[in-house]
Amino acid sequence: MKQEIKTQEDFRSGFISIIGRPNVGKSTLFNVILGEKIAAVSEKPSMTRNRILGIKTLPGAQLIFLDTPGIHKAKSELGKTMVRTAINATQEADVILMMIEDNEPFGRGDCFIIDSLSKPAILVINKIDTVRKSEILEIIAESQRFEGKFLEVVPISALRADGIDDLINTVIKSLPRGPKYFPDDMITDQPERFLAGELIREKIFNLTRDEIPYKTAVVVEEFHEVSEKDLVRISAVIYVERDTHKGIVIGEKGKMLKQVGSLARADMERIFGTKVYLELWVKVKERWTERANLIREFGYGG
Repeated sequence: MKQEIKTQEDFRSGFISIIGRPNVGKSTLFNVILGEKIAAVSEKPSMTRNRILGIKTLPGAQLIFLDTPGIHKAKSELGKTMVRTAINATQEADVILMMIEDNEPFGRGDCFIIDSLSKPAILVINKIDTVRKSEILEIIAESQRFEGKFLEVVPISALRADGIDDLINTVIKSLPRGPKYFPDDMITDQPERFLAGELIREKIFNLTRDEIPYKTAVVVEEFHEVSEKDLVRISAVIYVERDTHKGIVIGEKGKMLKQVGSLARADMERIFGTKVYLELWVKVKERWTERANLIREFGYGG
């Protein structure tokens, strides 16, 4: 994965894993740092299922961020796969960003993650725009009980892009001297096919309710550029676990599926810079979230 391009004196580079409980703002932070929407985002937890790589190149450093699934007490086979993916990402990292929320700092889930850290991390306190400064100071003071676990503590608001420059500067100080691994204009190694699938799944997450989003997988079966028409043809299958789920995703007279497609296509056209013709199908794969072979087939945990 590391394709060395060139080495500069005093140039710093390395991999930075963003970890934490579900829904603490990891993907929002990831996108804000990169200045582009690479990771799908939802207010509902467990949106991220893969390790997603993003590249931030600066005059004196190249920061390679790894967005990861939320670490939680997993029950399903899919959940366990997601947690393994997140933990594995910490093993390949030069720097770990451990994200917590200011409204529930150092709960049982956070403490489990902190205890399992294989190396010191930077503690990132997110959503500081929702609390008083005195409460942030209390969290910083409380973090000192985890002796040796944190290199620095950086308060931010990922949603408002507040504190991001301080965080980036803190990360750079913690990176080793090293080469530039990717070209300056590259911000991710994720193929457009993957991004298309994530955008579709994001819309399902945000438009549907209850268990539907978590029982849904998207597989892009066709991604074909039609250069003479300045168009990309995309065909994707949405997999669900039950016929009742299929009915909800399609909606009355196909309304829900049309809305998912319309919103996803708008995002794709903005990101890909071309017109998109999108076809969506919905199929049932019973208990796919418990079947390791299907989880791998759908692109998770690979």
